[in-house]
Amino acid sequence: MFIGPSPTHTPLLNRRNNHPPRTATVSSALPDLFLAAISLLFLCSSPKPLLSLPPNRFSFPPTHRRRSAAMSRRSPPPQHRFANPQSLSDWLEPRLPSDSFAAWGVKPGTKNVHNLWLELSDGETSITDSTPPVRTVNVVTVRVIGKDGKILVEGRQDLSDGSVRERFLPLSEKMKPDETPDEAVFRAVREELGSIFDYGEDDVVGRIKIVPGSYSRRVEEKNSMSYPGLPARYALHSVDATVEGLPEDDFCTDENECDGESIEDSEETRAAGKAVTVKRHHWKWVSPGSIRP
Repeated sequence: MFIGPSPTHTPLLNRRNNHPPRTATVSSALPDLFLAAISLLFLCSSPKPLLSLPPNRFSFPPTHRRRSAAMSRRSPPPQHRFANPQSLSDWLEPRLPSDSFAAWGVKPGTKNVHNLWLELSDGETSITDSTPPVRTVNVVTVRVIGKDGKILVEGRQDLSDGSVRERFLPLSEKMKPDETPDEAVFRAVREELGSIFDYGEDDVVGRIKIVPGSYSRRVEEKNSMSYPGLPARYALHSVDATVEGLPEDDFCTDENECDGESIEDSEETRAAGKAVTVKRHHWKWVSPGSIRP
């Protein structure tokens, strides 16, 4: 009989493949399975994440003012579209002072609802769906520089209804959609001064030179002179330019619509026939200081 310390106990080995008995592996895996099940149950039952940041430390929910500002940047004021001049008139009537709206096309020097509808249809003007509506338009202003630094201004316009509109402004023209200021300058000179030249459109373009670095932009808000009672927002794009071959004394030009006249029977054609248009421009040279800003 052996008397002494008990030998270290070692697990029995399977004689066939020298692996520990199956019961040893299963018993050792039970604690791990139990812990995994407890962890999974805890994660599924917890309504909050295990890790959370202090509120508002890295995220800043927008306040009402901040949210409103963000929305105004993303969404421009709503615009309104009209199928014909009559639908525009019906829409405008309850939104404008009755005496002002009644003066459109009646008061000398004003335009009528057909003019405004054509501007909207051509994309030259937009109007907000508000009370009162606000008309927004991009305008190019060309300060044509002549002899001794004098500036060409339009003294007045003769209109198709027989009235006269006083102006005393440099050459100005509404811009077309997607038109750059330079493109608008060349088109404005062709339309309003081109009739004084005899060699066609290409000859007019070759006479125009825009003064480098003269471009400026400003926004002006006021009531429209063409449409009484309708507030207007003008984005004014101004450049200085020279136009070779203009008379040195006062002169007149006839309006020249470069797109020509359409013979198609359409809403646009009928509206154009009823709109108040410019027939003749009266020009004169003045000192720069006499032009109102």
